[in-house]
Amino acid sequence: MNYLKQFLIILSISFIGEILKAVLPLPVPASIYGMAILFVCLLTGALRLEQVRGAGKFLIEVMPVMFIPAGVGLMASWDILQPMLVPVAVITVVVLVAVMAVSGRVSQAIIRHGKGKKHE
Repeated sequence: MNYLKQFLIILSISFIGEILKAVLPLPVPASIYGMAILFVCLLTGALRLEQVRGAGKFLIEVMPVMFIPAGVGLMASWDILQPMLVPVAVITVVVLVAVMAVSGRVSQAIIRHGKGKKHE
């Protein structure tokens, strides 16, 4: 019953994100609205982590299964995608390297900032 309550909380927040997507004229996906609302609720204490932890862990565990339909869709669209395979592959590699570099730099900055606070 506890998991059901946790899923209900997460789904309610996702539904609010869907409503915001329909109401606001911004090009932001409803899932982003939902994640931002959940983050703010957790950050402000309006929602405690224990209230959604179990359902969140479960959703993270089953996340790889959610990529199967996307993979099947790519395979079904192979005839359309084949002519643009090289440009898509190049873009993917460039973006992957850029994301890794930026993530590494941000992580290093956060670690350095944290060490500086310990010595104060």
